[in-house]
Amino acid sequence: MSHNKTTLQADADVAAPRLNVCSLAVAVRLVAAGALFVVPATYAQQAAQGGALELDATAITDTVTPADDAVTEGTQSYTTRSARTATPLNMSLRETPQSVSVVTRQRMEDQDLRTINDVVNNAVGVSMNRYETERGQINARGFELNSLMIDGVPTIYDQAWSSGEIFSSLAMYDRVEVVRGANGLMTGAGDPSASLNMVRKRASSRELTGSVEASAGSWDTYGTLGDISMPLNEAGTVRARLVGEVNDGNSWIDMKSNKRQTVYGTMDIDLTPDTTFWFGLSRQENKSDSPSWGGLPVWYSDGGRTNWSRSKSISADWAKWDSSYDTYFANLEHTFANDWRAKLGYVRGEREADSSLLYPYGSPDRTTGLLSVGYYGGSYQPKTKQDDYFLQVDGPFQMLGRSHDLAFGYSYSKQKLNVDYRGYLLIGNYDFNSDFGSSVPEPDWNEKSHYGSSEIEQEGAYLATRLNLSDDLKLILGTRDSSYKKTSEDIYTARNTTKASHQITPYAGVVYDLTDNLSAYASYTEIFLPQSARGADRKTLEPIVGESYETGLKAEFLDGRLNASAAIFQIKQDGLATSTGDLFSGTSEFIYEASNVTSKGFELEVSGELTEGWNATVGYTQFKVRDANGDAANTLYPTKLLRTFTTYRLPGVFNKLTIGGGVNWQDSTYTYANNPQNISEKISIDAYALVSLMARYDITENLSAQLNAENLTDEKYFDVFEAYGGLTYGAPRSLTASAKYRF
Repeated sequence: MSHNKTTLQADADVAAPRLNVCSLAVAVRLVAAGALFVVPATYAQQAAQGGALELDATAITDTVTPADDAVTEGTQSYTTRSARTATPLNMSLRETPQSVSVVTRQRMEDQDLRTINDVVNNAVGVSMNRYETERGQINARGFELNSLMIDGVPTIYDQAWSSGEIFSSLAMYDRVEVVRGANGLMTGAGDPSASLNMVRKRASSRELTGSVEASAGSWDTYGTLGDISMPLNEAGTVRARLVGEVNDGNSWIDMKSNKRQTVYGTMDIDLTPDTTFWFGLSRQENKSDSPSWGGLPVWYSDGGRTNWSRSKSISADWAKWDSSYDTYFANLEHTFANDWRAKLGYVRGEREADSSLLYPYGSPDRTTGLLSVGYYGGSYQPKTKQDDYFLQVDGPFQMLGRSHDLAFGYSYSKQKLNVDYRGYLLIGNYDFNSDFGSSVPEPDWNEKSHYGSSEIEQEGAYLATRLNLSDDLKLILGTRDSSYKKTSEDIYTARNTTKASHQITPYAGVVYDLTDNLSAYASYTEIFLPQSARGADRKTLEPIVGESYETGLKAEFLDGRLNASAAIFQIKQDGLATSTGDLFSGTSEFIYEASNVTSKGFELEVSGELTEGWNATVGYTQFKVRDANGDAANTLYPTKLLRTFTTYRLPGVFNKLTIGGGVNWQDSTYTYANNPQNISEKISIDAYALVSLMARYDITENLSAQLNAENLTDEKYFDVFEAYGGLTYGAPRSLTASAKYRF
């Protein structure tokens, strides 16, 4: 650090209100330019007397690095000041011409959100169809979402081989940014529904800080969480952070239990004042005992509807579904003298799973409990490795007397999936109506053999700019050139390749400031998704193209602490493969044809601080999804969603108590599946609301206790496995008590 003198002029209108001099032994903290300084009280007294304040730079100790205005940790906020998930440009939510929501660290703590599944079930505009205990389909605006982003890098997973990704821990993340609509500028190939970007915590603290938390809840569920940050040298230019979490407990489902362990370590090294090397690793393990494979039967064999207890299990006491996810990442960031920035990064992800599963096939006899087919056992071991490389450069430039922003970058991703298995074996038939879980024996598995593999290779180059056409009018333009190649094979399908080269994805948006607080916007963006289905000419169908049109209003109040938006949107998915029901001659392969699906609707959201001590998020989404014939499509996904949650810190002598609660509601949905008579029958899911409550009491300045109640009214609801007509019940009423100590 330089030893030059720094002079601060303590003018009467600045020094007096900002300096609080209690005694010579008390330090005064000043927040300036994103850094926190400790100033000896002798200097504070000098400034308070109205004179020039001379500080020897060696007496200044900054305790945190210059703040990233997107970081939510420590802000106690339900919103953020900026986001980069929609575009590579650093823009506030109001400046972004697309619907963006942020689930902040404070909201995760208030609502006791611990997994990605928890975020999806509480974020505006998205929902989860949890068709098994370990797997589920995220959806938004009527379309599927099959990719999660970490620090802006898409992590692709094949839904059929997903292994607990929806239960990834939130312990290592500062926030989750949710961009609804197509997001091809940042993701390349994908779905037109939404993007979920999980942003990692950084090792930013220049002093020892951290927290320790313990929790206990319903079904003998216990958890511990530790998070510690510290400097590793006196200057604070080398900083480290370590996060560890363990959750272990049973379930409302008989025999079902789960243990999740997470460890995350990261370091920030300031190589120079303008260059930072940021790297780290994480490991998540999930051990699930007696998980479900498929869902509970909807019908008895006579065609009558079932009505199971929520505790009913379709699993066995030997069944398991264990998985692990390791990540390694490194980033080099540099800021140039002209405020341009460059970031070079690499991410390695490795997933593994090992399962031994029981699948009840068919409908049970109402009296004997025997299934129409019987029980199968399956054992699978998928392994996925994904490497991502990326480079981005962004910064301001001058043109026609105004300052504008430009960003350009390149990304390359390669993923390899290999699946082994030990057989899919008929075990026999047992009384499904009874407690059969300990009666069904584990099969004598075959030797491990190859089941299938795939390799996906993607690369893309993008360019985006924000042109400040006037003080009130901003134009955002962007484009991405993407290439995609997928090669796959399995025991049922010969090796085949799907390829798309130089797919151009445009992005355009305009934002006009109507007042100091209110803006109007409009945007258009696309996304594409290659597919392997073949048409009648035996040629692979063209990639699905998704288009998203959106227009609306955005408002920002209280210096960015409160954001509000209203949007009207239309999403088109063109070229989606739909089976004709016919087969290619002499094969079992279906012939497909391209179809078009359109979603139209509106969305409202308010998130942030309403008044001091009162945080809230309220969002409502409504839309219709229609195919080319005007008929309802994707009917399993809810078309009306309400997401609300609020907390209030009581004033005065009760200010140690914070209370809160919320309601999540979705309308009725339906799908069709073949009943035991092989006739397509409608399965309806009634509309339902889930009520939650919380209370937190600050026992001391460092220690707090919290109580969370979920599904307070004990609503009974279920999700459907559309392909097989099975259902999975959601969680009944539950309570979680926790205590947290911060230092």
